[in-house]
Amino acid sequence: MTSMTQAFRNCLAAAGCVAALLAPLPAAAQGAAPSGRIGFINTERILKESTLAKAAQQKLQSEFSKRDKELQDSAARIKALGAKLEKDGPVMSDADRAAQQQQLADMTRDFQRKQREFGEDLNAKRSAALAQVLDKANKVVKQVAEQGNYDIIFQDAVYVNPRIDITDKVLKALDATAK
Repeated sequence: MTSMTQAFRNCLAAAGCVAALLAPLPAAAQGAAPSGRIGFINTERILKESTLAKAAQQKLQSEFSKRDKELQDSAARIKALGAKLEKDGPVMSDADRAAQQQQLADMTRDFQRKQREFGEDLNAKRSAALAQVLDKANKVVKQVAEQGNYDIIFQDAVYVNPRIDITDKVLKALDATAK
């Protein structure tokens, strides 16, 4: 019987320890409770809707529109030469047809090179412009977070409750810095 009594006492002692651990601490012992304020920003919206992003996009478009037009014109010339060669090729002399085919091949190769360079230049400039917008946006997010006493701001999430979405606040503040 003493072993049963001892087991019962051990059980009570263990239950007391668990209860003590689960009991909430007095407010004074806990210290200041964190506010737990959470925010979310939609980066995609900032990159599409902010004045800075729109200005960067417009600058890129104006900078690259001439080269884009030249590429389109070159593509039209290649297409026209290809159609002419296909239509007139059977009645051309072998030397003329070979010369036209070589010219078409040279134009196509030059077009592809220019198109690749255009894409690389555009991507590099777009990346640099977006990096500048994101850098400024991150500074504004930090300011909004500090002013609003946010503990954490998320940029990517699977689901976001609209009440914690502060994208509009950030857009307003970002647009204010752009003026």
